[in-house]
Amino acid sequence: MRQGLLLTAVFSVGVGIIAGVIFMSSGGASRAPEQQAYSVPGMPGMTVPIAHELADELTPALLLVVYDAFGQTQEDAIYDTLAEVTHGDALEYLYLERVGAMAGGGLDEADQTIHEINLLDSQVARDEATLTIDATWQVIGTVGHAEHLHVRGNTYKANLSISPVEGAWRITEFDLRDVNRDAAGETYLAPEGDQ
Repeated sequence: MRQGLLLTAVFSVGVGIIAGVIFMSSGGASRAPEQQAYSVPGMPGMTVPIAHELADELTPALLLVVYDAFGQTQEDAIYDTLAEVTHGDALEYLYLERVGAMAGGGLDEADQTIHEINLLDSQVARDEATLTIDATWQVIGTVGHAEHLHVRGNTYKANLSISPVEGAWRITEFDLRDVNRDAAGETYLAPEGDQ
């Protein structure tokens, strides 16, 4: 009888220790993402709270890489560059947008240079590790054609979701709501060496 009580006590203590370890590890796991810094192109890594606080800097950093991808002319380079800062539905949507724009002949050389991305307005909400951003930004760049260049300042409005994926901040949803091309800028002749 004593041996049975001893085994029951040892079993109970063992179950208690295992339950405690599981409880502690689950509590620690929920705190770890708060403290982990995820990479951002051209910037120091950001934890979830810091990314929420600095969303006005994080958003343009990610969009700059999206526009870099749009400046590529090879499909694999477009995809690989987009995959650095987008994931899931956003990656598919943006990739298909760029490749669709190239249909009908494609591009022989890069036709755009981005000079600046200005975040004009943003409203940020946080749901655990995901930032939902209602953003308006302006892209100032040069778009080239055969004999001339256009300086453009297009304004975009979109709903974005940005989440940490595989150690980096990435745009996971991209819902473009409006594009304003009124500030198309001026046209000037391309330099001789660029033709």
